[in-house]
Amino acid sequence: MAKTTLENLRLGIFVVIGTALLVVASYLIGNRQNMFGKTLTISAIFNNANGLQLGNNVRFSGIQVGTVKAIEMLNDTTIQVYMIIDRKVQRHIKKDAVATIGSDGLVGSMILNILPGKGTDATIEEGDILKSYSRIASQDMLSTLNTTNENAAILTSNLVHVTEALTNGKGTMGLLLNDTLMASDLTQTINHLKNASSNADHTLRKLNSLLDRIDMEKSAAGILLNDSVNGIKIQNMIANLERSSMEMAKMTENLNLVVDDVKEGEGVVHYLANDTVLVNTLDNTLKNIEEGSVKFNENMEALKHNFLTRRYFRKLEKKEKKQNNEE
Repeated sequence: MAKTTLENLRLGIFVVIGTALLVVASYLIGNRQNMFGKTLTISAIFNNANGLQLGNNVRFSGIQVGTVKAIEMLNDTTIQVYMIIDRKVQRHIKKDAVATIGSDGLVGSMILNILPGKGTDATIEEGDILKSYSRIASQDMLSTLNTTNENAAILTSNLVHVTEALTNGKGTMGLLLNDTLMASDLTQTINHLKNASSNADHTLRKLNSLLDRIDMEKSAAGILLNDSVNGIKIQNMIANLERSSMEMAKMTENLNLVVDDVKEGEGVVHYLANDTVLVNTLDNTLKNIEEGSVKFNENMEALKHNFLTRRYFRKLEKKEKKQNNEE
């Protein structure tokens, strides 16, 4: 009988202790899942949940602020994740915060991180939807690395072919690498270019020194460079020269036409140039005119000294002198 009482006592103590432990465990689990505190529910929309599960932690700036409440698939490319957030950190989370899915360490469970924004917006409210940022999954990274490795292998193979072709002297680059004569020619060409550039630099320096020595106010070059009036005059002179050259060209054409007419036997000039009888007659006529003018002068001189007419000529001379004196 005493033994049964002792066993019952032990059993009662075990039940009480077990019940207490169960209550404490429930409280701790509930407290961890924010079941016994004031909370609010917000959400974020992702393209890929990346292995996120119900009950995963939600962290803000590295501090745990809540848990994942639900994961709802809206369509084949859109997943909405609902989070339970502790009211104590509500004032620290703004509406411009960004939600992203990550892992707790390299091989840890998935967590949902809330990254702070600029901090200028209002605090979050019940039912708000945060902006999201989908990170590249490890599988996608491995796939990308695989593609990169394949491309690197192809590039390496092509590079080997190119280097073999260059070594064997194939192609333009191969000839350049293996042809010593062409290399010397290129060296000479580069030297010539250097000399040309140095000469050009020397010429420019001389030109700059010459321009520096020009007096822009008093020298003729300075006046021509700065005086717009003289520039206009020079332009007019050039225009006049162009017009004169055009007129001279027209006169030359007309003279050519006249010469052609003379050569072809048309006009008076051709007749005078080719008729020798007329030329002789004109020559004799001119001689006769000269002889007649000489004889006329002699006769006039004789009349001046003749007693019958010299009085008349003297009156004429006096009259001319009088007019000259009056003038």
